[in-house]
This record gives sequence, C-alpha cells and structure tokens, in this order.
Amino acid sequence: MNTEPHVITVSGVRVQVVRKAIKNLHLGVYPPEGRVRVAAPMAVSDDAVRLAVVGKLVWIKRQRTRFRTQLRQSEREMVSGESHYFLGQRYRLRVVRKDGPTKVLIRSRILELHVSQKAIAREREQVLQRWYRQQLRDLIPPLLIKWQAALDVKVAECCVKKMKTKWGSCNAEAQRIWVNLELAKKPVQCLEYLIVHELAHLIERHHNDNFVAIMDEHLPQWRLNRQELNSAPLANETWSY
Repeated sequence: MNTEPHVITVSGVRVQVVRKAIKNLHLGVYPPEGRVRVAAPMAVSDDAVRLAVVGKLVWIKRQRTRFRTQLRQSEREMVSGESHYFLGQRYRLRVVRKDGPTKVLIRSRILELHVSQKAIAREREQVLQRWYRQQLRDLIPPLLIKWQAALDVKVAECCVKKMKTKWGSCNAEAQRIWVNLELAKKPVQCLEYLIVHELAHLIERHHNDNFVAIMDEHLPQWRLNRQELNSAPLANETWSY
C-alpha cells in the first residue's frame, strides 16, 4: 500500500490522501479553492477512501461553493485609505511618515501607521505585523489562565507565528500550542475558540466524539465561533478550521 502522500481522483474531484497512525478517516475541504484532503489510517485502501469521498461529494461541493463566494481581501499595498482588520473590526489605514520610532495607533475607525519617510511597502507591513503580534501576546495570557483551569491542563509554551494552512496547532508531547498571527484580525471570540480547541487537544489528540464532547461541555457555542472564524473576510493566504 502506498503510504506516501498522493492524489486520487473521485468523480472529477482531486483528493490528496495522507496516511497516518490514526484510527479514523478524516476528510477536509480547505480554502481558497476547496482543496480536498483525506487523512486515513495506514490500513485503509484507496478504494475505501474513494467510497468515503463519494459519500461526502454533496458536502464537498457545498463547501467549495462557500469558499469561492466568500469575501476576500485584495492584495495589501500598505497605503493610506486601505481597509485593514483588527479583532473583527474594519479600519482605514493612515500612513504617517515622520522621524522617530515606528508605531501603530487606533484613532476612532483609523489605524494609524507611523513609519520613516523612506519605508517601503514591505517595511510598512512588517511594522503592522509586529503590532498584531504584540496585541495577541497581550490577549492570549488571560485566556490561557481561564481555560487551562477550566480544562485542568497546562501548556509549557504558547507561541504566535504566521501559518499558511492552519489557525493553530498543538504539540501534545511538548505541551506547546501555536496561534496563527492572522487571528489578531478576527473577533476575540474566535481567538478564544482557537485557544480552547488547542488546549482540548492536550486531552484528546483527535477530532473524535470525545473531542467534540469536551468542546460541547466547556464551550457550547464553539460551532458558532468556528463558523464565524471561517466566514470572516479572508486574506490572500487562507485557512479553515
């Protein structure tokens, strides 16, 4: 049996198949174009994967349609007048060129970006990214305190980084969780959902019935939070969870 990641075609749909040491088959559809990926147990054949995909074709097509019609941000040029998001709110960017330290200020519905006279677009973006990172670093600790106590778990480290395909991840062995930098743009309840989701993986690694039960018990509205996270305006690199 082929254990390397490979692609099969089911009713015209390209499906990436990845085999792992897991008990259950997991099927996902990912933005922006509806890429289909199946994580399957080592002993599951491609024919069994095809049958599983056939049974989900209607759902797959519905997910693809939703992704393709979802509001998407245009390429950011980091110039005054652009729309940028912070904690789910839309702000107009105002670039202020002046000598002195770089900084970001919020003034009403304006996101004010203070940069040097010669700062190019990439440098302006880096200033804003550093600000986003600091905002998350301020927001995350209280959420960790709250939810570690509620779930009776403990993380060794929680880090913020840019990720291309996930909102977050958990390394249960190292007791480390990662949070996507893009969450600074989403409503705070989306960040809270992500934190609870990753902490729950310290108890249950897989997205099985036990994991769902943990989420239902501690964050009953988690499905609404997940829907809000995945329906928020998307950047050019996009995720699903």
